[in-house]
Parts: sequence; structure tokens; C-alpha cells
Amino acid sequence: MPAVPSGRGVPGFEETYRVQQARYPASEPGWQPVHTVYVPADRFSARTVSEWGDQASSLFKSHLAGPGELAEVFGTPDSTAAAVHEKVLRKLSAEPIEDLRIDFEDGYGVRGDAVEDAHVAQAVEAVAALHAEGALPRRWGPRVKSFADGDPERAVRTLESFVTGVAERAGGLPGGFTVTFPKVLMEAYLGQFAGVLERLESRIGARLRFEMQVEAPQTLPFLRGDLAESLGGRLAAAHFGVFDYTAAIGLPPHEQRLDHPACDHARHVMQTAFAGTGVELSDGSLAAAPASERAQDVHALWRRHAELVSHSLRHGFYQGWDMHPAHLVSRFATVYAFHLARYDSYRARVSAWEEQREAGGGIMDEPATIRTLAAALRRADAALP
Repeated sequence: MPAVPSGRGVPGFEETYRVQQARYPASEPGWQPVHTVYVPADRFSARTVSEWGDQASSLFKSHLAGPGELAEVFGTPDSTAAAVHEKVLRKLSAEPIEDLRIDFEDGYGVRGDAVEDAHVAQAVEAVAALHAEGALPRRWGPRVKSFADGDPERAVRTLESFVTGVAERAGGLPGGFTVTFPKVLMEAYLGQFAGVLERLESRIGARLRFEMQVEAPQTLPFLRGDLAESLGGRLAAAHFGVFDYTAAIGLPPHEQRLDHPACDHARHVMQTAFAGTGVELSDGSLAAAPASERAQDVHALWRRHAELVSHSLRHGFYQGWDMHPAHLVSRFATVYAFHLARYDSYRARVSAWEEQREAGGGIMDEPATIRTLAAALRRADAALP
């Protein structure tokens, strides 16, 4: 933290400034995954990452043979279609999943204790194997059950068994670990869960952070700038849950979609609450897969998913959930096209500002705009393969 400037003549200034710097560090954006892939725990194995990559690559090669097809499906300009096509193909081969969540909640359901314990042990072995192969995604971890369901013991039992098991099998907890805490209907649950992590830290000797899910209207009122600070810095991210949220406010099934105005409102509340805090934000998912492997059905799924990913990107959400291997294609294609579309113009404007010359085109950039342009370039550099 930078030195606190002198506040002589203004009583209380120095303490207020310290709080500001701690609460709103205004750090530059670093690497953030463009997606989180959720896999039900009973279906997760050491082959999951490669299988998703293989399935996505197969769909890509079958239905996007070249840049022309990509431009037609996604509306990508001809000037960037070739670059996007090449980058997606390379990404699917090298790193199809950036962030992996092993789901013990809605995607998994309620099982008996012995059954869930067995799946935890199975997940531990799979993570250890992926780590040994160098194939564990850069971010990874479980989603445990919600305290709001009335059974915190099951959530804690799964988390402790998973974390201690992986640490034992892998010789320590591999980097990139995070845990997802869903359905936070009461603010007190956050402090209780942070306490669970703190106690677990002393057993494994590693810092543990978590991401909360914003899935209910009851959650929005207690989102605020000092929330992460109050949790000892353990809150790493907030992820929006589209289907629980839209169901909770009574939207009909055909309106339970990420681009509904009600979802825009919730996401904007998240942005307002966490702006400047360093808490990452993620959008939700599309609960759809191709109706068949015919080109028209695959293309239809890709177009709809791309519309939602574009909507998120335009609203400042640079991460979302992917629930099917087909989503990897439309996720990467849309994200890469978004970043490439304005990369050169952003770089030219930043360079003009740094060199104290006119940017041209009638543009009069403000300092805040330049900071945003520079942040966009850093985000693009981190996201593009």
C-alpha cells in the first residue's frame, strides 16, 4: 500500500485514507478466466478436460471449417475472422478449460452421505492426476452445497475432505484453488463460511479464498464495497446465477435468460457494489446444448450463446459459465472477436495520449477513458492466446 499522505489540518483524514486504500485498491486488471466450466461431481474424472477439448474441437472442425464459416455464424468481420479462427482452434487444443468447478450442488443434487463422500474421494484422485500430468486448469475447485438449504455440515464435510485430500495427494494444494459458495440468502452465511475457510487454512497451511453466487434478490441489498474487507480478503469473486435469480423474482420460464433487463439490473448492482475492490465478477450460463450434431442445430446454439456472451461483454462482465463442450467454441470465438475488434484503435489512442498528441478522428479522451482503454488492452493481452 502506498504511503499515506499527510493530513495535517484535516482531523481523521489519514485513517480515512488508509481505509480507502484497503477497501478500494484500484489495482490494474490481471488475468481472469473468460469462463468457468461446471461439471457435476459424479461425472468428473481425470479425462474431463481432454474430453471437453476433444468434443469442442470436433464440433469446431466439423462446422467451422474455415474463417468464412466462422464469419457467417458469428458475424465476425472478415478483417479478424482468420485470426479468430486460428486462435480458437489453438485454444481448444492447448487449454480448452481455464476455470473448472466440480459441482456438488445443483448440477449434482442431493445424495446420501456415503455416496457424496465416495464422489469427493473420486474427485480428489482426478484432481491429483490432472495436477501430476500438468493438465489441471489454471483455476479449479469445488462448488459446495448452500448453507441456505439448511445443511451446512454437508457443505463443510465435502469441502474439508476435498481440500485435505487434494493437499495430501498432491503434496500441497496446487495454485489456482477457489471454492464456490452458492445461494447466499443471508449475509451472515458469508462470515460463517469465511470462518470455515480460516479454520481449514490452519490445517493445510495455504490461503483459501471463495466466490459467492448472487442468485436471489435477497442478496442484492447486502452487496457493498466493504464486504470483501469484512471477510478478511477471502472473497475473490461474485458470480451471477441467472436461473435461480429469474425464478425467484417470478419470471416465466421463457424469460429466464441472461439478457433479460432484470438480470441487467442485478449485474449492475454487483458492479456498483464491488467497483474498485478487486472482487472479480462473472456472468451466468446458457442451459442449452445443440439439439443434434447437424450443422443447423450446432450453428443455432452457437449463435444464441454468442449473443449472450456479447451481451455480457458489452456490460463489462468478462467471464461467464459454460455448461457444455459446444459452449467453448462460441465462448472463445466471441471473446476473441470482441477484444480484436478495437485493439488497434485502443492502442493508438493510448499511444497518442502518452505522446501528448492528438488522437485524430475528433476524439477528445479524458484521463478516465485512457485508464479504461489501457485496462482493456491489458485484459485483451491476458485473454488472447
